Amino acid sequence: MQNSEKIWQLVDARKDDYEALSDRVWGMPEIAYTEYRSMAEHRTMLEQEGFRITENVGGIPTAVMGESGDGGPVIAILGEYDALPGLSQVAGIAEPKELERSGHGHGCGHNMLGSAALLAATAVKNYLAQAGIKGRVRYYGCPAEEGGAAKAFMVREGCFTDVDIAITWHPAAINRVDDAMSLAGARIDYTFRGRASHAAAAPHLGRSALDAVELMSVGVNYMREHMPSDARIHYALLDAGGVAPNVVQARAKVRYSIRARDLPGMNALIERVRKVADGAALMTETKVDVKTATAVSNLLGNTPLEKAMQSQLERLGPPPFDAADRKYAAEIQATLSAEDIASSYARIAMPVKKDTPLCDFVVPYGTKGVPMIGSTDVGDVSWVVPTVQARCATVAIGTPGHSWQITAQGKSGQAKKGMVNAAKVMAGLAVDALNDAALIANAKADLKARTDVLPYACPLPPDVKPPIQTYGGA
Repeated sequence: MQNSEKIWQLVDARKDDYEALSDRVWGMPEIAYTEYRSMAEHRTMLEQEGFRITENVGGIPTAVMGESGDGGPVIAILGEYDALPGLSQVAGIAEPKELERSGHGHGCGHNMLGSAALLAATAVKNYLAQAGIKGRVRYYGCPAEEGGAAKAFMVREGCFTDVDIAITWHPAAINRVDDAMSLAGARIDYTFRGRASHAAAAPHLGRSALDAVELMSVGVNYMREHMPSDARIHYALLDAGGVAPNVVQARAKVRYSIRARDLPGMNALIERVRKVADGAALMTETKVDVKTATAVSNLLGNTPLEKAMQSQLERLGPPPFDAADRKYAAEIQATLSAEDIASSYARIAMPVKKDTPLCDFVVPYGTKGVPMIGSTDVGDVSWVVPTVQARCATVAIGTPGHSWQITAQGKSGQAKKGMVNAAKVMAGLAVDALNDAALIANAKADLKARTDVLPYACPLPPDVKPPIQTYGGA
């Protein structure tokens, strides 16, 4: 308890600067592999705090790492700062209003995620210096979580080889230890090539790549009936072959996101989808090229770290929201459906609490609700390092992920209070680990037991590189 209170005080002592960092990153939303300004903001903070800095981590220009301390165990705290396309939104209001037409926005709260993680790492750095104990804390500034799989590339490059435990968090509507459920996922591009011709005068000479894309969609739709119920397949058309309907489309490209509960299940679905693509090409007399863009593993849990994080959450309690926070959250809830709000409670197996716009409780450890699962590149880290993740309330209960409502709340009072609470949870757990060798040993034993059953296999093909974007200015 004494160590927890001390580290929480160290978080509070620096929180103003990191709330400001979160606001600055919110104001410069950059999508996967373009986060040059956001990374620079984090690098500047690392430099000001006196961290030893490593740039171009894993060969990725928008990844940065700061380390402090010497000897002892290595505690990694993972941050992110990438935004989402098309979620530009004015802050602090409860209606959809773009800040920039068709602009990007922090619709998943990564402005808070990275800032709170760096705040936690800074507090741990200061704790190590004051306590005079051996140990190192690292902040990993990670880009491109949203579909870019940056951490998977970083794992492949050995960036976490000497890390003892990894800690992270995610902005959410509820306070809880993450239940370590995510889908392994791959994003794969299918490019069909046919033959152009005049669609009216000589249609018999054409072979439509767009027809192949559509037939592939039909085949995958029928396949959905015959795959595991918790697997997911969805797609986006990247190139429809042009805008002229009187030209038979000679080239068309579609990207599929293929997800399953684990890597073997994902790989099995990938093979089946490939057969559908080959069938579409056969039917249309086109050719298909297949290329993996990115891929991530499912999350592995870690019981010792999860229980230690739960202890931090319970001792700390929920964020200290005030009347102004609850008023704004209630206004946001008024834009949501009853189903939106019920879904938040269904995930934690609780009945809906009326007149509760913000989460004022901590979910008991081990609670199992209705699974509503996405994917994250934290999964790959969790296969090579004992990893744990918190969910901390920063938005109104019921706020959908990847929505304008999250962007709108990104600079709010509840966002700031939630991110500071998250920093305290992460920093408190880091200090527990630094002072308890058994916790780290037990976490490593837990990981070994899980990976002895199914060893880690990187989901990225060896020839796939990060789709790095060259900085082109603001």
